[in-house]
Amino acid sequence: MVEEDTIRTRNISERLRIIAKMYPDKKAVVCHTGNDKKGKPIYSSITFEQLEEETNRYARGLSEIGFKKGMKTIFLVKPSIEFFALTFALVRIGVILVLIDPGMGTRKLVSSLSSIEAEAFVGIPKAHSLRIISPGAFRSLKFKVTVGKRLIWGGKTISQVRSENKKDFPPAIMEPNDRVGIFFTSGSTGPPKGVVYEHSMFDAQINFLSKHFGYGSEDVDLATFPLFSLFDSALGITSVIPDMDATKPGEADPRNIIQAIKDTGCTTVYGSPALLTNLARYGAPKGIVLDKVKKIITAGAPIRPDLLLELHKMLPEGAKVHTPYGATEALPVSDITSTMILKYSLEKTAKGAGTCIGKALPGNRIEIIEITDDPIDKWGMVKKLPTGEIGEICVQGPTVTKQYYDRDKATKAAKIEDMDGGFWHRMGDTGYFDDKGYLWFCGRKAHRVVTENGTLFTVRSEAIFNQHPKVYRSSLVGVGNQGSKRPVIIIELEKEHQGTDQDALKTELLSLAEKDPLTSEIKDLLFQDSFPVDIRHNAKIFREKQSIWAGGKLQ
Repeated sequence: MVEEDTIRTRNISERLRIIAKMYPDKKAVVCHTGNDKKGKPIYSSITFEQLEEETNRYARGLSEIGFKKGMKTIFLVKPSIEFFALTFALVRIGVILVLIDPGMGTRKLVSSLSSIEAEAFVGIPKAHSLRIISPGAFRSLKFKVTVGKRLIWGGKTISQVRSENKKDFPPAIMEPNDRVGIFFTSGSTGPPKGVVYEHSMFDAQINFLSKHFGYGSEDVDLATFPLFSLFDSALGITSVIPDMDATKPGEADPRNIIQAIKDTGCTTVYGSPALLTNLARYGAPKGIVLDKVKKIITAGAPIRPDLLLELHKMLPEGAKVHTPYGATEALPVSDITSTMILKYSLEKTAKGAGTCIGKALPGNRIEIIEITDDPIDKWGMVKKLPTGEIGEICVQGPTVTKQYYDRDKATKAAKIEDMDGGFWHRMGDTGYFDDKGYLWFCGRKAHRVVTENGTLFTVRSEAIFNQHPKVYRSSLVGVGNQGSKRPVIIIELEKEHQGTDQDALKTELLSLAEKDPLTSEIKDLLFQDSFPVDIRHNAKIFREKQSIWAGGKLQ
């Protein structure tokens, strides 16, 4: 196992150089590339030494055509061996990577990328087609590189750029606060915003993975989220890219996921709640056991406790499921394991206490402050709340980002200057601490429903409806103006129950709600075949869209 304290870097790509020397012949990336005539998966792979050589080839070639330190570079490449080599090459040069979810919709995508005024664009042919559709949005570009076949657009192909010289390419010297990337939020809770990441923040995230989560060079990781998988290479871990669309984890075929885990001997899995839900629902009833998996990390949205139970049926004894809490702006903040959830918080969550998200990771500080939608300039202006009282979650720590790119208003709304010159990030989430020091999540601040009688929090109210066996998930929204909103619960049924008599079920669910003080104010219930969800995790519900939809239905 790589000891984190032995690696000191001023450019995170240096970690790959060190790992390549330590484990030259170990597989760095294993990628599904198709199936043979009998349907058996075919994998291609690359060793750490080869990955380091490819990184040098691409870094040298890109540098020779004009890529340089500090250059904002849009990067839209699918998970692949090239994805790994190119990412490390660009970081080695010292560019500022601009990453964004391509599935958020063309309008949002183009608008977000246009605001960056990037100088370079590296992407697959489909990504480059955006430049043809919206040429005005990309006028600032000086360099265009296509990963794949170049069609009618200009620029170079990656094969033309790749140097024949595989010798060491010196990494750009970076300071801890130098920018490494601008990573866009998914836009699930508002317009996508470019979060500015620094090299020190990547170092801190890698440190958490190594020291807290126990990731090490003996692991083989199923990589279903591209950016997260880059940390694998920095720790000497083999990354396995399965047969799935990384932008649609909720649609991944669980058979393909299981096949990849078994074929490659995965010991760790990173997956969204949507992916793991499908995995558990398919595998647990069939008695499938992933006997080499020691730990699973899931993030992006809470995973239901009943599904954690199903997931554990597929894992060997002693395996852990981590459900860390965080956001693009601060990740990870806290952590809790499935064992603790099932032992400590399962029954409380079912009764509407919220979702327990554990305790702060070492180096992080978490406080609960009084809820307000207004900016807060100084930490001395906040009102910290006592144990048990619901407020907004604020965090300070080494992975907490400092700003949004060119979004001063958004930065001002999300950051609070500390008394010592540092700052706090307002997570935009509501929650509270219990008497044992555990943090509980109650829902997004923007999604709270303030009625004439008080405030309803989404996660707490929805839990009451989610206990019904025919309900897959529920969503609380408000119709009208804040302060006098009309609370509405929207229900998505389990697939096998979507033909149920809805009138009878509606009566049953509203009767259930009437008996609980958390939901007694809810008198309106609607059914929706499927909820609109975010592209990144397929788990965060677009309640803003649902609120408009519900308003139209109730007119």
